[in-house]
Amino acid sequence: MKKILLAICFLFSLNGINAQDMAALFTAMPDQYIPQLENAWRKDLVDLYNSGKEAKLKNTMEGFSTLKKLTPDYLSLQVTDNSAIEIKRLPLVNNTYILCVVNTAFGPVADSRVSFFTSEWKPLEAADLFTAVTPQWFIREDTDQKDEKFLFAAASLDVQLIEYTLSPDNFTLTATYTTPSYLSKEDREHVLPYLKETPRIYNWEKSHFE
Repeated sequence: MKKILLAICFLFSLNGINAQDMAALFTAMPDQYIPQLENAWRKDLVDLYNSGKEAKLKNTMEGFSTLKKLTPDYLSLQVTDNSAIEIKRLPLVNNTYILCVVNTAFGPVADSRVSFFTSEWKPLEAADLFTAVTPQWFIREDTDQKDEKFLFAAASLDVQLIEYTLSPDNFTLTATYTTPSYLSKEDREHVLPYLKETPRIYNWEKSHFE
């Protein structure tokens, strides 16, 4: 499957769009993936950011969108007060790239969706590029999961909320378990002793996140 993916991305690279940086890719992003900002508004945000001004514009939802960070291969955008998007250009082979897009909603705690696209914004199968972390990963290895105290505490973890973040400085994807923050103070105090203190960090390895 990964060989097929590489072949597909190589074919898409023949038209030269892979050579474009994040600003151009963001501007060319189809409206369906970011309906709050039309193409022209995205270009205006990039121009404002590059001029050193506050890159903030009114969006179609009568709120404001702010371009917070832009590099040749990374973008961070506060889309609305309750949602954000990150985009990372990930290298494949022969100067080809794919795009990782993280959409995060904040309501009331962060929860994310991870998607992948060719540099022409053609969707790719996420399961071919990374394995989503499960709540089980965040449970400490030394936990006796048959213990009654653990079972009582874990009963409150009936909602799966995970925040994913991309690094602007390297090719990592970080998964943070946010369900505990959604719980009441009492339930959170019961469950935290059984959970790892560190997030799950993925590293990009040529054609997938490990």
